[in-house]
Amino acid sequence: MSLTNPLVLDTPMDLDAERQILGILIKYPHQVDKVIDRLRPSHFYDLAHRRVYEIIVELYNKQGRISYTQIYNVLRNDRITDSPAELLISLTESFVSLSELEPSIAILQYQEGIRRLVKATDTIKALALDPKQDDLDEIQARAQELIFAATQKQNVDGDDAKNLLEVLNKCYLNLLKRREGLEDSYGLSVRYPSIDGMTTGFKKKDLIILAARPSMGKTALALNMAVNVAKRDIPVLIFSLEMDDEQIGDRIVLGELFRHKQAGEFEITSYEYQTKLSDEQFIRTQQVFNDLYHLPIIIVDKRGLTTAEIQAKARKVKAENPDLGLIVIDYLQLIKPPTDSNRSWTLIIGEIVRELRDLAGELDVPIILLSQLNRSVESRENKRPMMSDLRDSGNIEEFADVIIFLYREDYYYPDLAQQNGTEGLVEVIFAKQRKGPTGTVQLRFIKEYTRFIDEFTGQIGGA
Repeated sequence: MSLTNPLVLDTPMDLDAERQILGILIKYPHQVDKVIDRLRPSHFYDLAHRRVYEIIVELYNKQGRISYTQIYNVLRNDRITDSPAELLISLTESFVSLSELEPSIAILQYQEGIRRLVKATDTIKALALDPKQDDLDEIQARAQELIFAATQKQNVDGDDAKNLLEVLNKCYLNLLKRREGLEDSYGLSVRYPSIDGMTTGFKKKDLIILAARPSMGKTALALNMAVNVAKRDIPVLIFSLEMDDEQIGDRIVLGELFRHKQAGEFEITSYEYQTKLSDEQFIRTQQVFNDLYHLPIIIVDKRGLTTAEIQAKARKVKAENPDLGLIVIDYLQLIKPPTDSNRSWTLIIGEIVRELRDLAGELDVPIILLSQLNRSVESRENKRPMMSDLRDSGNIEEFADVIIFLYREDYYYPDLAQQNGTEGLVEVIFAKQRKGPTGTVQLRFIKEYTRFIDEFTGQIGGA
């Protein structure tokens, strides 16, 4: 009668719990609301039970109600069992009481989670013992990916195929949130009003390219934004393939020293911080350290990381910090390419960018990927970056969701900048946004403190 999966020794399952849940839903259809967002068809091990649950969900989504007769008619046409009536009777007879619903749901969630873990470990074992596999880094990266996927909380509503009604319902809820001024209706704010105004916050799953020629301040801006995010107790992961962790720490401290200077509280110059402080300056600097200790920032400062290693480390951090809100990678051209690749550098870079965009989607966080620009900028009279300055670096333009360039007139033309009053100003050029406008905003760069402030509001970010 029941078409069941071929039994594997010690396969985690509980057919009685499956029958109890289905029996309750058939006899008490209003209970579907309590189950539909918590169980997927894959939670049911028995294939006939799984099909009955699929029918219940399909009918409920289509009509908002279910009935014994409707389920019977669909089952009869499916021919998943020779006797649909007998199957349904066995399910309703297994029903004990409504109090069994919650415990049975918990059992199915647990058993399905264990099955995913077992499947992942079996796949990893087969991968590791495959004689055709000889790249340890690739095996380890794949193992990390499998374990990460198996240990994450599963999204019951995660069907990739969505009808327009579902999509518009979500859009309408976001519209209501924006109308009510709720912050979670926007993306991730970096606390620079000019930038947040252009982006309405960086969106989850997006790959943001922050590109510039050397000395424009791209690392400083990325760190400033990371600190501003972390000050709201949102974990941030920073991959630094160029600077070590102490250099990053010093930059963060200097940025906070400028905050106190700007507020008129005290002034400690970069030179004083890097040499010897007076007793009073030391006490003031200690206060800055104490304010920063609690920030949820994780730093990986290993040079020569491959994309696979970045993915593995990011998955590990995400598993340990489920609320991870932002990843910063400094920078693209320092990511180590595959050792066995005979492809051109352009194709390699394009593949790296694509994989990092996939990682942003997998971990459900925005990734800011810093990038150098090619030297063609230097040969032009107008040295503002353009999209074409990226094209020698793979398919960055194609895969990026947001592309931001930085330009400082005072770097290239100091006399003209002095004449125009643009000394210290940085143009933040939004050359591409899938979900927003393009255009330019201005920030002021305090190079001594590696700190950006919003030119029009004077804000330097924070809580």
